[in-house]
Amino acid sequence: MGQFLQQLINGIQIGSIYALIALGYTMVYGIVRLINFAHADIFMFGAYMGFFLAPVMTKIFGGAFIPTIIAAMLITGLLGFVMEKLAYRPLRYKSRLSALITALGVSIFLENFCALPFVFGPAYRAFPDLIVAGNLPISASLGLTIPYVLLLDVGVSVFLMVLLFWFVNKTLIGKQMRAVAFDKPTASLMGINIDVVISTAFIVGPALAGAGGILYGTTYGMLGSPFLGIWPGLKAFIAAVLGGIGNIPGAVLGAYVMGISEAFATSVNSNLGYGIAFVILIGILLIRPSGLLGKFMPEKV
Repeated sequence: MGQFLQQLINGIQIGSIYALIALGYTMVYGIVRLINFAHADIFMFGAYMGFFLAPVMTKIFGGAFIPTIIAAMLITGLLGFVMEKLAYRPLRYKSRLSALITALGVSIFLENFCALPFVFGPAYRAFPDLIVAGNLPISASLGLTIPYVLLLDVGVSVFLMVLLFWFVNKTLIGKQMRAVAFDKPTASLMGINIDVVISTAFIVGPALAGAGGILYGTTYGMLGSPFLGIWPGLKAFIAAVLGGIGNIPGAVLGAYVMGISEAFATSVNSNLGYGIAFVILIGILLIRPSGLLGKFMPEKV
């Protein structure tokens, strides 16, 4: 029982990080109908920003975590805006295939550019200690403990998700985003600036991925290389598809399903943690192609 609960807790921790990445995928797809493959590399960029910014923030503010995560979110949000402005906007009214190929190109460029020795370099880097390490004992008889970093991961993720739900449902720009996602031509006729709405999605989504990068570095304590975003990004994308791509609550649900499944699979065999994502995806798509919370939307041609 203790082992089951411990793996469940670990899965919630992993799922919280996946959720922040998956929300960026689903926001962009819901509005632009584009799978932004470079989103995983923005997650990587956020983690590296945490590595470089943490010592500076410690000197300026004393405490590093909150200033570092805010700064990383601002920088990754700016990166997403520039990416949309330069790479995606010129192709917005071209074929979807052109935009998809561009997204792949941007992803490959970011990975290899950041791997250059004078940028981030290919070497492993120890992530700075942003919080006090330790465990919170829950049950001595079951051997159940909760690391402090897990509480941080879940707490920050839930806070940002609640903030996103408020932003999308209660603010004017959030309502405009929902309108554009529902019917872009009609929203344009109603006076909504489509460019502003799309740019906002490309700022908010990458900002969440940047926060996920900080949590990833804090949790695992090591940045492998500028290619570190590939697997978390792929699993987060599968989580978004699993929940229903374009559906914000679905992305969160899919991320936690993915994280918990991965934790239990890894406890059986470390290699199963990589394959379980694809097994779940195939199973769900066979039963419910639109995802757990997605709705089937016939496409007019």
